This record gives sequence, C-alpha cells and structure tokens, in this order.
Amino acid sequence: MATSEHNLSSYNENELPDASNMRIGIVVSEWNNDITFALLDGAKEVLLKSGILDRNLHIIKVPGSFELPTAAAFMLEYYDVQGVITLGSVIRGETAHFDFVCQAVAQGVKDVSLKFIRPVIFGVLTDDNRQQSIDRSGGKHGNKGTEAAVTCLKMIALQQSMRSSWGPGFTI
Repeated sequence: MATSEHNLSSYNENELPDASNMRIGIVVSEWNNDITFALLDGAKEVLLKSGILDRNLHIIKVPGSFELPTAAAFMLEYYDVQGVITLGSVIRGETAHFDFVCQAVAQGVKDVSLKFIRPVIFGVLTDDNRQQSIDRSGGKHGNKGTEAAVTCLKMIALQQSMRSSWGPGFTI
C-alpha cells in the first residue's frame, strides 16, 4: 500500500495496554536529532498517555543509528526494562553507507530482541531524503516514534499474557 497520502500513526487510545506497571527503555540517536528527537516526543507522548511512571521510563542517547542495537542490549542487560524502543534516522546519501547502516541496524535490533527474549522495537526511519524523514517524524505521515511506542506496549502486554498463562513459577 502506498503511504504517500496517509498518516500511519493513528491508534485507538482505548485499545492500548495500561503501562503503569511497565518498565520501558528508549534509545535515541543524536544523528539527525531534529528528526530523532521528534520521534522521541511521539514515543513519550504515547507512553505517558498509557500511564507509564517517570521512574519506569529510561531514555539514553547514542551518537548514531549504528549504535542503537548495542545500546538496546545495554538497556536490557543493566536496567530492569521489559522492552526497548530504538529511534533513529538514516537518510540515503551518495554512497553505499546508507545500505550498510540500515542493514546492520535492522539485523542488530532483531538479534538483541531474540537474545534477550524481550521486545526491541525498530523505530528507525530509512528514507531516501530529508523531507520523507520530516513527514514521518510528526509530519503528514504521522510519527514513527508513536508507532514504535504503540508496538512496544502491545508486545510487552502480549508477553505478559503468555507468561501468566504458564503459571506463577514461569520466568524469563
């Protein structure tokens, strides 16, 4: 489906899980920070509306998108979080660097999630130009940070429901 005329960040607040007992980390890239900090604002807005407590929301900044998977692993290793949202922006340039960074970050985020058996959400924009990034970080196509936060909440709730169905002695 073409996204050229659609806001992709619409969600029903009433369908979101209660986040008051959730612990979530956000790792955000400082590269293209006008874009990534707008993604961060979108994610925080969703989490706060869902009831997350300030003390249960951990935010760290990293130099670029390439560092997101490592920082997500740090979060899961050293903080008691149930999920991590990664936020970044990689904009195509004139070299193959774009392809290498995008592939490494996507693969890295997936690998961290599988290693820790926790939701690690890919909220990284991989756009052809700056305008596409602006449009997807609070512009006409919504905010990928919003979408990433919604996904994180739903995945944590899914894991909690599955864990509870195994009984009180089951841990991850």
